[in-house]
Amino acid sequence: MMKRSDNSKSNKFTVSSALAAAAAVPCLRTGKEIHGYIMRTGLDSDEVVWSALSDMYGKCGSIEEARHIFDKMVDRDIVTWTAMIDRYFQDGRRKEGFDLFADLLRSGIRPNEFTFSGVLNACANQTSEELGKKVHGYMTRVGFDPFSFAASALVHMYSKCGNMVSAERVFKETPQADLFSWTSLIAGYAQNGQPDEAIRYFELLVKSGTQPDHITFVGVLSACAHAGLVDKGLDYFHSIKEQYGLTHTADHYACIIDLLARSGQFDEAENIISKMSMKPDKFLWASLLGGCRIHGNLKLAQRAAEALFEIEPENPATYVTLANIYATAGMWSEVAKIRKTMDDRGVVKKPGLSWIAIKRDVHVFLVGDDSHPKSKEINEFLGKLSKRMKEEGFVPDTNFVLHDVEDEQKEQNLSYHSEKLAVAFGIISTPEGTPIKWKSARNYHTPQYTVTSVKLELHDL
Repeated sequence: MMKRSDNSKSNKFTVSSALAAAAAVPCLRTGKEIHGYIMRTGLDSDEVVWSALSDMYGKCGSIEEARHIFDKMVDRDIVTWTAMIDRYFQDGRRKEGFDLFADLLRSGIRPNEFTFSGVLNACANQTSEELGKKVHGYMTRVGFDPFSFAASALVHMYSKCGNMVSAERVFKETPQADLFSWTSLIAGYAQNGQPDEAIRYFELLVKSGTQPDHITFVGVLSACAHAGLVDKGLDYFHSIKEQYGLTHTADHYACIIDLLARSGQFDEAENIISKMSMKPDKFLWASLLGGCRIHGNLKLAQRAAEALFEIEPENPATYVTLANIYATAGMWSEVAKIRKTMDDRGVVKKPGLSWIAIKRDVHVFLVGDDSHPKSKEINEFLGKLSKRMKEEGFVPDTNFVLHDVEDEQKEQNLSYHSEKLAVAFGIISTPEGTPIKWKSARNYHTPQYTVTSVKLELHDL
C-alpha cells in the first residue's frame, strides 16, 4: 500500500514509476490500485501522471481505459499521441489507429519520426499503399530527417505494398541506409518476383560492410528458392554460421528446405533435416510437402504430412495437399480415405476465397462464383482469354484438380478458380494499363479488410 507524502512533486514521480513497474509486469490489478490512490490523493491533475496511467492501461491490454485516460488529458504531447496510436496498431485495431492519426494532424501537433514509423508500418502490414503515399507526401512537405528510421519505414512500406520502384528510389535517397532498409528492399524484391534484384542488393549490402542479420538471410534464401538457385542458396545457408557467426533459425531451415524441395533434391533436404539443431516446425514440413507435390514424391509426402498431422491436426491444408498428391498419381481410393479422415476428425476445408479492392470497395469471389453483378462479363472475358491462350499453345495443368472427372471438366474448374475471377474482374473494371496488385485471402474476415473503407481525411496532411 502506498502512503501519502506531503511532497507532491515526489509523489508525482513515485506513482509514475509505480505505474511503469505495473506496466512492465504487466499487472492490471496493481495498476488499478495505483489509479485509485492517485484519485484519492489529488494527483489526477498532473499530465505526467495521466500519461503514465494511459501507458499502464495500454501495456496491460486495457485499450479502452487507455483511450479514456488519453481523452481526459488536456496537454497531450507528441509522445502521448504516438503511444496511443501505436497501441491501436499493436492491438490490430488499425482503423482506430488511422483515425487517431488524422485527429493528431488536425490538432496542429507535428508528428515525429516515431509517429511516422508506426503509421507507415501499419500501412505496410495492411498493404495500404494509397494511405502510405499520402503519409509520405506529408512527410516531404513538412520535412523529415532522411537519416531517421522513418525513412527506413518508407522503404519497408513500399516494399510490402509491392511498389519496388518507389522503395528503391527512397532507398537511394537515404544518405546512409540502415540494415532495416537493406533487408526490406531485399525481402521486397524476393517476394515480388524479382529474385535476381534481391540477390544483387544482398551482394551490395555485403560489399558496403554492413553485417546482415537473421532476417536478411531469410530474404536472400527466399529469393534463391524462387529463382531455383540451389548452389547459391546452399552457399548462403552455410555462410550464415561459417562466415557470419550467426545461428541458423527455423526460418532459415524452412527456406533452404523449400529451395531443395522445389528443385527435387530430396536427399539433400533430408540430410539437412537430420542434422538440424532444433525440431523441424510446421513451416519446414509444409515446404517439404509442397515440393513433394511438385515432383510427386509420395513416400516423403506421407512423412511430411504425418509430421504436420501431429503438429496441427486441425489444419485442412495438409489433408488437401496430400489428397492432391494422391489424385495426381490416380490413387483415388487414397483420396477417399483422406476425405473420410477429415470427416472423422471434424476437419473442414473452408472454400477458397479471393478478393480484390477497387476504389475502396472489396469484391470477394469463390470458385465458380456467379453471384457477382458482373458475372456475365467476367465469364465472357475468361472465355475469350482461355481461347486465346489455347491458340498460343497453352496447356492447362489439371493434375491438381481434386476430383475424378474428365479432363474437360477439370479445365473448366481451373478456368473459374476464385483468383482468376477476381483478377478478371479487376481487368474489366479498370482502365487499360492499370496495375493490379494481387493478394490471396483464403481466410477472409471482413474486419481484417475494413481499412479499405477508412475515411481518413488525408487532404488535411
